[in-house]
Amino acid sequence: MLKMAGLRPTRQRVALGNILFGRGHRHVSAEGLHEEAVTARVPVSLATVYNTLHQFTEAGLLREIAVDGTKTYFDTNTDDHHHFFDESNGMVTDIPGHSLALNRIPEAPDGMEISRVDVVVRIRPK
Repeated sequence: MLKMAGLRPTRQRVALGNILFGRGHRHVSAEGLHEEAVTARVPVSLATVYNTLHQFTEAGLLREIAVDGTKTYFDTNTDDHHHFFDESNGMVTDIPGHSLALNRIPEAPDGMEISRVDVVVRIRPK
């Protein structure tokens, strides 16, 4: 998978990739992945986890979801879809792409094109 994405399969990338992609589609933060790596006895720093997540995102293996200015999640599902963000517990869940209709998207400025539209619907308990 890493080679097909143009990334060299280093020991740390392979270990983090196994943790990330070994359990199906999910949403992780860098801190959460770092905790999982420590639990799995993978010797990796938080900075390396951040760098690896960004490398995986640039290679198209992950999708970055900015929820707040301070909180970012990484999604192993790179298909077109949107997200619910539960403000009460910080959980991110998928909204299937066909479940949300956007009937009016502004035109991109001159010389630009829209590459993707990300919608995050914030939810909380009543």
